[in-house]
Amino acid sequence: MKRVIAAAAILAFTTGAALGATDTGKVVKIDNANDAITLEDGKTFVFAEGVEADTLKIGQTVEVTYDSKQGKLVASKIIAR
Repeated sequence: MKRVIAAAAILAFTTGAALGATDTGKVVKIDNANDAITLEDGKTFVFAEGVEADTLKIGQTVEVTYDSKQGKLVASKIIAR
């Protein structure tokens, strides 16, 4: 029984971590050279492989799905609002 509970806890933890966190805000800086954007709250997100920001504009509201990896906020998805 303890093994089942432990397995369920591990599954719940890893599933939640895979979903990532989200942040919503206005874009205040676009750094094309480093593939990153900064939101009005001061958070800077670097883009994961395959994420593009070609259509983003300063002042645009976006929702960023991200994970923290090696001290960086890595955006896996960016949706313009």
